[in-house]
Amino acid sequence: VDPRGDARPTPGHPAAPGASSGALRQVTAGQLREQGNALFQAGDHAAALAAYTEALSLCEAEPERAVLHRNRAACYLKLILCSSAAIEADGRDVKALFRRSQALQKLGRLDQAVTDLQRCVSLEPKNKAFQEALRSLGSSMHERVSTMSCTDSKVEQMFQILLDPDEKDADKKQKAAQNLIVLAREEAGAEKIFQSDGVRLLTRLLDTAKADLMLAALRTLVGLCAGHRSRTAAVLAELEAPRLSAVLGVEHEQVSLAACNLLHVMFDSLKEGLQKDFRGKEDAVVLTADLKVLIKHLLELLVLEGASAHGRDNALNLLIKVVPRKSSKETNNSLSLWVIDQGLKKVLEVGSTVCGAPGSLPVTENSRMSASVLLSKLYDDLKCDAERENFHRLCKDYVRSWFEGHELAGKLRAVQAVSCLLQGPSDAGNGVLELEGMMDSVLSLCASVCEAHQLVAVEALIHAADKAKRASFITANGVSLLKEIYKHSERDSIRIRALVGLCKLGSAGGTDFSMKQFAEGSTMKLAKQCRKWLCNEAMDAGTRRWAVEGLAYLTFDADVKEEFVEDKAAMQAMFHLVRSEDRSVLYAVASTLVNCTNSYDHEEPDPQMLELAKYAKQHVPEQHPKDKPDFVKRRVRKLLTAGVVSALACIVKSENPALTDSCRELISRVFLALVEEAEDRGGVVAQGGGKALIPLSLEGTEVGQTKAAQALAKITITSNPELAFPGERIYEVVRPLVSLLHLQRTGLENFEGLMALTNLAGISERLRQKILKEKAVPMIEGYMFEEHELIRLAATECMCNMAMSKEVQELFLAEGSDRLKLMVLYSGEEDEKLRRAASGTLAMLTALHPAICKRIPQVTVHWLEILQALLLSPSVELQHRGAVVVMNMVAAEREVAEQLMASETLEILSVLAKDDQDKPRVAQAAKASLAQAVAYGLIQPNPGQA
Repeated sequence: VDPRGDARPTPGHPAAPGASSGALRQVTAGQLREQGNALFQAGDHAAALAAYTEALSLCEAEPERAVLHRNRAACYLKLILCSSAAIEADGRDVKALFRRSQALQKLGRLDQAVTDLQRCVSLEPKNKAFQEALRSLGSSMHERVSTMSCTDSKVEQMFQILLDPDEKDADKKQKAAQNLIVLAREEAGAEKIFQSDGVRLLTRLLDTAKADLMLAALRTLVGLCAGHRSRTAAVLAELEAPRLSAVLGVEHEQVSLAACNLLHVMFDSLKEGLQKDFRGKEDAVVLTADLKVLIKHLLELLVLEGASAHGRDNALNLLIKVVPRKSSKETNNSLSLWVIDQGLKKVLEVGSTVCGAPGSLPVTENSRMSASVLLSKLYDDLKCDAERENFHRLCKDYVRSWFEGHELAGKLRAVQAVSCLLQGPSDAGNGVLELEGMMDSVLSLCASVCEAHQLVAVEALIHAADKAKRASFITANGVSLLKEIYKHSERDSIRIRALVGLCKLGSAGGTDFSMKQFAEGSTMKLAKQCRKWLCNEAMDAGTRRWAVEGLAYLTFDADVKEEFVEDKAAMQAMFHLVRSEDRSVLYAVASTLVNCTNSYDHEEPDPQMLELAKYAKQHVPEQHPKDKPDFVKRRVRKLLTAGVVSALACIVKSENPALTDSCRELISRVFLALVEEAEDRGGVVAQGGGKALIPLSLEGTEVGQTKAAQALAKITITSNPELAFPGERIYEVVRPLVSLLHLQRTGLENFEGLMALTNLAGISERLRQKILKEKAVPMIEGYMFEEHELIRLAATECMCNMAMSKEVQELFLAEGSDRLKLMVLYSGEEDEKLRRAASGTLAMLTALHPAICKRIPQVTVHWLEILQALLLSPSVELQHRGAVVVMNMVAAEREVAEQLMASETLEILSVLAKDDQDKPRVAQAAKASLAQAVAYGLIQPNPGQA
């Protein structure tokens, strides 16, 4: 937790927490906390820690104490980072080592604290403070071991307290429950609970039907099951799938969510066992059977009348996460096929639910969207035409069963199912829409006098208008109807949906300025009405989100974009909707922002093809004048000022099926547009953009991941990476950046990835090790041969920083490698930056490895003239690098020194050695080389020098 978020710092300079205790006690705990926040912001973490500690002594309220404890932990983490930086600079800095050991001890990382203290004692064996601290820490570790040895009795006591019906002390019960959860998070504790008949006792807690006890049991079971297949199988056997499913469907929202989390952990553990265990076919059959039993009960929960609405949502979300393959590289999609055969109709039951209809299932605002996402995921997981044909057949059979032989209620269910499919696997939705009489029913229901019927039909019409082949049909048959509904309906909920239908049809030309479906100015009027409804807080969020749907289509028009970014109230209203419970608005918001920032794909047409198209009288797309770069840049600035980054960060944090892979891609596109200008990047990071980009770069579509990775690269190139990605987050950035080096990426992406990795590689050895672990070095080497000079330079600079790692140095020592030859040759190139990077690498390598000094004359016949050119360079920096390389080579071996002294290098060094005033570092290196040559007896000492 960042203390900066807790309270606003008091104006001016806060009182120093190092003041006398009496003076501090005259202020309140809240004031001390504010002082601590200000000190933390100023970077005085030790003083902030003292302020928070003093505040704790004055504070009794548990919520405030929890905040103070978190803030103290943040201070300790900052102190660890500062100490680590000092230690990396000087490994013998005992003060930094001792300071880090104290901070580690406070955070409970005793093993690491002991290592630092042992290092302190080895550096200063007579320091009594270090010796005493090490003894004290040893005692603490011994106590921890002793505590763990008596865990059996503690586990028993906890269960006795929780299961005792006569125990009335609520605090005691809460503490016992919390202890049980914490204990289960560690492997040793989880095993102790398991061995102490814990699963049976936890089952008894679940059966009490008391929310607090159920939550404690579920959270403890998560610890038992996480990453452990055999315990998970045992838990499943004891609890049984029907009980778990029943708990998921309870009315208590937190209990249902905790059950969902437990089931997710169980699925992961069983799937991991299925992939990693090689005990034979029987084990695989048993594990697959366990998975199917759990999934079967989740599917049954979807149509269970007694299940709660949020329980139904949790079941859908769980199925989305655990059934489809994570990647197309996995060949086995049998689980998806099984779910389609066993449960497709059950999913459609949720998707076709008409709210308020007699006998309808309880659903939330997000249930139908979740059903659509699950159907889409299942459809995308299919591998061949036969599997897709079966999916289409099942969908048609289900819709036909409601559409034919039923009265109006059945037709409504059928139309709602069509809407659900059109929002998910649209191919299946279009197939169902082609059933005889279906489209006519949709159009006739649009004219219904019943609001609920109109809602269903108009929504179906809107979703059908997404596809070009349907849009032409609806333009001919439905536009007049939608206009009538929009003009004459007395219900805003109907009018706004009709308006969205018109918006979709009005934007059929996309960004092509020359293709407009409606009369001049119509789209502007529609957009104005959308913004008006969007800002109408008297309307519920579920209705207002349709206004965003309309804008998502209308903002293809640049005039609409310009008016929207000028309307601050409309932008704020849209960003506020992102935080509402109705998460189905996310895609529409992301689409609107993509349009406003022009971050969609658009290729510049070939001029010759344009001429040919004009000659053949074919349609030629035209760009709107207000879609030119200057207009786009201004729109981006206005969005940034309005707080778009915070809204996007909020969307990314959303744990909801509405955050689909395609939605993630749209958000990544927007982020890339927001960081296009270097001066905007700091603001994006400050509002949480850097943090949000990391998950976007690791999940979703390949295009989305690449766009997010490129945005991360831009930030890393121009910002201090340690500030942009504080703490451990900086290590998470490496993998996305390495992904930009793959051959299928563009030259610009390669270049920005290399530049960003160069910055990271120059920070610390741990980061270089992370880059090595991601297997980036061979790719970096490959780009050193690139024809494009900027990419070649970036790769060489990156390799220069990576060469600080021992593993990379060993690559240059490998027999038969041309790496050293390439560095020597690049040191003689015309490009000064390339020469600087290559000669810098040579200077470092020759200083560390005498063997490299001996090999330089062997790699190319031009080595001598390249070194001489460096020594004679007008650039002092290049001269210094060349002088250091020569100095290292002379010191390495007499034979190499003899070759150098027998050439013009001797004369050059003699001149450089005299230039103490203008080039002291160059002169010093030259003198060292000459002195070594004298020591070898290769030259005579200069009598004029002391």
